[in-house]
Amino acid sequence: MFERVKVAAVNFVPWKWHPDWNADRLERFFREAAKRGATLAVAPEGIIDSYLICEAMTWPKLRRELVAIAQPVDGPWVRRFEKLAKQLKMCLVFGMAELRGKHNVYNTAVFIDQRGQVCGTYRKVTNDICGRSWHFNRCGKTFRAFDTPLGRCGMLTCSDRWYSAIAESLVLDGARFLCIPTWGVKKKQNDQAVLARARENGVPIIQANVGSNLIISKGEIVALDRDRDTLTIAEIEIPAKISARNARTTEREFHSAYRKYIAQSSSQPFKPYRLRSGHPPKPARPTLRIRVHTC
Repeated sequence: MFERVKVAAVNFVPWKWHPDWNADRLERFFREAAKRGATLAVAPEGIIDSYLICEAMTWPKLRRELVAIAQPVDGPWVRRFEKLAKQLKMCLVFGMAELRGKHNVYNTAVFIDQRGQVCGTYRKVTNDICGRSWHFNRCGKTFRAFDTPLGRCGMLTCSDRWYSAIAESLVLDGARFLCIPTWGVKKKQNDQAVLARARENGVPIIQANVGSNLIISKGEIVALDRDRDTLTIAEIEIPAKISARNARTTEREFHSAYRKYIAQSSSQPFKPYRLRSGHPPKPARPTLRIRVHTC
């Protein structure tokens, strides 16, 4: 059993240090996705704040400015898109610099449903920039799936896609589809890694990367655009939740289809099986071969 859902991956190059401009542009992309019938739209990591981690790492004096620009999950950025999601009746996913406490900043992805409610957040757990957890780039510790109107969802961010255990853990926690906000590698090796995560776990994936959108369903790439400032629309098939009810529904669908097959087969003339010439000769004595493979 699968549920067919129209989704969108959006990307554009944000303006550094101008979150209001970025939020305005992101809203325009989300509105365009809604016009084209998307039920879910996914945007890249750091799309609101413009992913200022590299600047903060290179120039220490900018770290205070990054902390000043970051916002909590219940801040104005998220509240704005909660209202938009409710207005558009569409689920929205995007990345932002999340402020926790007075000076700790996390690279966070937010999932807002069509009712305008935050279903889940995910804090990036890997750090491929500076190799350690700075106050302006804290690493998350947990990866949890969460319930959405489209089914249980899991999120990863950028370099998390290279580690199969993260996606596996989310699917074992019940995720039926994955969203990956990204700002990083756009070459074929990225496509292969994301495709591997989809095939390993049997779930569709929507990845939005600055300069590349990738959508995978049933273990195959259904949409790939290597362009900036792009809206990519495609359909994915989300596997049904594991349950006795869904199992019995699939069982009934099988028996219905099988009865139709038997009815069609019964209308065809039967062709009896004929031996070539009575009983065949005794087969030769088989040769026993034993091969032991050790790791």
